[in-house]
Amino acid sequence: MARTTLAARLTAGVSGVALLAGAALVAGAPTAAAAIQQGLGYATSPSQPYKGNPETSDWLGSYIVNGKQVWCVQYAHLAPDTDEQYQPGEALKTKWGTELAPDVAADISYLLLRYTNTKSADEAAALAHLLHTWTAAPQSPDQLSPEADFRNVAYDPSFHLSKLPASAQTTVDKLKADATANHGPWTTKITKPSAAQVIGTPDKWTVEVRNAAGKGVSEVPVTIKLTDATVEGKAEVALATKEDGSGIDLAVTPTGPNPAVAISLLSPADRPVVQQAVQVDTQRVVSTGGEKPLTATEKVTAVTAPGAVKVAKVDDKTGKGIAGVRLRVTGPDKTAPAVGQDGKPLVGTDGAAVVVTTGADGTVEVPNLKTPQDVCVVEVAAAPGYEQSFNPAAPPASCGKLEPGKTLALALTNTPNTPTVPHVIPAGDRPANAAAVGGGPSSGLLVALGGLVLLAAAGGGFLFKTARGKRVVSRSMRRDWGH
Repeated sequence: MARTTLAARLTAGVSGVALLAGAALVAGAPTAAAAIQQGLGYATSPSQPYKGNPETSDWLGSYIVNGKQVWCVQYAHLAPDTDEQYQPGEALKTKWGTELAPDVAADISYLLLRYTNTKSADEAAALAHLLHTWTAAPQSPDQLSPEADFRNVAYDPSFHLSKLPASAQTTVDKLKADATANHGPWTTKITKPSAAQVIGTPDKWTVEVRNAAGKGVSEVPVTIKLTDATVEGKAEVALATKEDGSGIDLAVTPTGPNPAVAISLLSPADRPVVQQAVQVDTQRVVSTGGEKPLTATEKVTAVTAPGAVKVAKVDDKTGKGIAGVRLRVTGPDKTAPAVGQDGKPLVGTDGAAVVVTTGADGTVEVPNLKTPQDVCVVEVAAAPGYEQSFNPAAPPASCGKLEPGKTLALALTNTPNTPTVPHVIPAGDRPANAAAVGGGPSSGLLVALGGLVLLAAAGGGFLFKTARGKRVVSRSMRRDWGH
């Protein structure tokens, strides 16, 4: 809200000498004839009466100064020209030079940060109204008198609010509620994975921006820079928190061993900073209010993708798998345990390298191993039927290098035992060389035959049948019978 014409400057009692003196403060300062450019907002009528006010309507909205959208905060002073010269000022105070209440200062800083680039006439007018309400509210009744001059007149909030369109009046309430809910100081939080990430595999990170009440702030732009990692293939992205205030979810893919996420954003300043006009009796202005940078960094470690070892134990004669074979999983020395993806040695209950057993198909798989590493599998004991070829001092083993994300295939073969073939006496005549080759009668049979020979000698003879079935009697027997 400002007086906008050269006539207004002169009516306000600003002499030409004073104008020249003000212009001399900065080289190239604008002349009094420079244009005034209103930005977004509404002209309301009639204007608030005060002594020497030449305007028939008031402007509630932004101005364009040096290409930027700004808002005035010294009610009833002269409106800034498009090339008005300003210099950094101090923390914003009321028109009367008093400190702003901390919550009011926080609300103003938030609204300037949030709405300084608005494209809405309702929002621009609502912001102008709130700024004048907070910085130029009357401290005594005489400050609303039509006899008060521009230096002493206060802003009449109810008078001006009633002149705004209904949509802008509603927006005033919306901006107030937004500022109350989301003013600073803000804090940030980065939630990272609890465990080490896997290089090349994305995992969820979350970036949050929280207000003074600890709740999420919506649509806050955040610059995110990554080290040893990317998001959608990029090492830097600019994203915003969600409309409901929830955080930014990032699918962070590590590209090295130490992935880190660093964020930066602008938060509301603790107290807004005003720009002081060089020209005498010209409105002070605010734009962004003096933002406060916020940064945060979190990091984790990353490991290579785990690997697996698949072992096949087979019969070297048939090629079939051998079930139930116990194998110890070790490092390259065939004694120390192999290492799991968590970096811990794989040990069994006995404290030695873990032992696995082949299944029905003769295979067994050991998953989730750290990579890269050299891995060996060593046979613990021979499977039944394969004992002859097993040497406990140098048991069968197989080794290989396990690469990230790969399955190392290892194979071990066993030679089956040589079977012992039993010797059987064939039916019919005995081969001539049976005794020589171990195929003759057993010792028991020979003893039995010897007994028969002795019996025959004692009895003097015995009977036997010829091939024709006739009975033949030995000579000695015939003698005994009297023949």
